[in-house]
Amino acid sequence: MQKEPMLKATFDRLSTELEQLKTVERAKIAKIIDTARELGDLKENAEYHAAKEKQGLMEARILELTDLIGRAQVIDPSTLPHKRVSFGSTVELTDQESEEEATYTLVGTQESNPDKGLISIGSPMARALLGKEEGDEVEIILPSGKRVFDIEAIYYKEIEL
Repeated sequence: MQKEPMLKATFDRLSTELEQLKTVERAKIAKIIDTARELGDLKENAEYHAAKEKQGLMEARILELTDLIGRAQVIDPSTLPHKRVSFGSTVELTDQESEEEATYTLVGTQESNPDKGLISIGSPMARALLGKEEGDEVEIILPSGKRVFDIEAIYYKEIEL
């Protein structure tokens, strides 16, 4: 069973969502299904079929959340040394060819948001960066081709999701 690294805030958010689905949403959908069932002929009952479909999607989400929470490895990156790139590290890179600068923070798959510079620890770029130190050169195969970056800085800063 592969562990799923995540921040405490993400673990709490997923746990709250799971609890809400199990305790509140399940009961709501069951009531909607019962009400729709009372309307008679189920073959042509749109409310019944919509509610059953919603129930199926919700049960799938409950299974997904139960699995994620079961595999969760809650990590507080503020307690880790960020001498080498690890979970929660913010990394400043310079493209050797274009001299473009980029900054990324390595987070769990549930927290990933490339638009905010948050990249999943399982992504090819993050995997190439893991364990590297300041001053190292890293070769990354991107959709646009092979690029070589210099690691300018590695540090921890508060992660805003």
